[in-house]
Amino acid sequence: MNKTIVITGGAGFIGSHVVRLFVNKYPDYRIVNLDKLTYAGNLANLKDIESKPNYIFEKGDICDLDAMRQLFQRYNVDGVIHLAAESHVDRSIRDPFTFARTNVLGTLSLLQAAKEQWNGNWEGKRFYHISTDEVYGALPFDGTLFTEHTRYDPHSPYSASKASSDHFVRAYHDTYGLPVVITNCSNNYGPYQFPEKLIPLFINNIRHKKPLPVYGKGENVRDWLFVEDHARAIDLIYHRGRTAETYNIGGFNEWRNIDLVRLLVRTVDRLLGRPEGSDEPLITFVTDRAGHDLRYAIDSSKLKNELGWEPSLQFEEGIEKTVKWYLDNQAWLDEVTSGEYEKYYERMYAGR
Repeated sequence: MNKTIVITGGAGFIGSHVVRLFVNKYPDYRIVNLDKLTYAGNLANLKDIESKPNYIFEKGDICDLDAMRQLFQRYNVDGVIHLAAESHVDRSIRDPFTFARTNVLGTLSLLQAAKEQWNGNWEGKRFYHISTDEVYGALPFDGTLFTEHTRYDPHSPYSASKASSDHFVRAYHDTYGLPVVITNCSNNYGPYQFPEKLIPLFINNIRHKKPLPVYGKGENVRDWLFVEDHARAIDLIYHRGRTAETYNIGGFNEWRNIDLVRLLVRTVDRLLGRPEGSDEPLITFVTDRAGHDLRYAIDSSKLKNELGWEPSLQFEEGIEKTVKWYLDNQAWLDEVTSGEYEKYYERMYAGR
């Protein structure tokens, strides 16, 4: 193998798409999928590539510095694509300490292991840290966009933990010379997303005619990025992005939450053979989330101008593709929502 890349969180939503892309596109790379297999990690996301000769799965905790040191030594790691993170804002409000541990200390463990293993021999090495647009705070409804120079202003424990991890990554470059790159992405959607997130949750609820709880009046705006487009961007930036740079990745796709939910209702109804829009009465408005940012929107022009990346799908096309996937993979969705896969992994890795 010409190169060994560790992809953290590779059994999760975005991570599984990145692992699949790299395993299939680069047969001369050894891809090590490092995942703790918490509730959001599911090896069923990677059934189609698990027997590939250049793919290895390692169960591990990124917060365990000694384990990370051993992993880097065992595989003589050339690069890291770091996606492993606690990412659900509501969970961060209930349990901020878990988010600080995983997102901050976990990132720090990986940085330290990389620094020690590479030991100043930076040629051909790269530490790629994936972050979020939420570190920038909120935007007014005036058409402005987050750029790579927008100051950090996190408002939730989740975004604060990601902002802190970003700062550690930059500090390891500035202090030790570690070759790093950071990207901040907008909301991802697509196949294999854990159904606590809005789009798969609401697809499943519409399917079962359960309530669709919308925060506040549904006026919060998000920029939506199809996950396979994000994976393509990660590939480009890993190979061609400039060291110590930040790149924003967005879909140029702003939608109010209430408009998105209505689009989901119409799409699911139509694909299930129901009268289109007939399930809109399932929409209910609930008390707004604490610290709920009003608007996110990303300017990806730097990425487009430097590396030629742009989204491949219009949002309605991406939503159609996404809804079809969840309706065609109801067994996956039912297993994930039941938690059966978690019990399976607990038995498989008991004592390891």
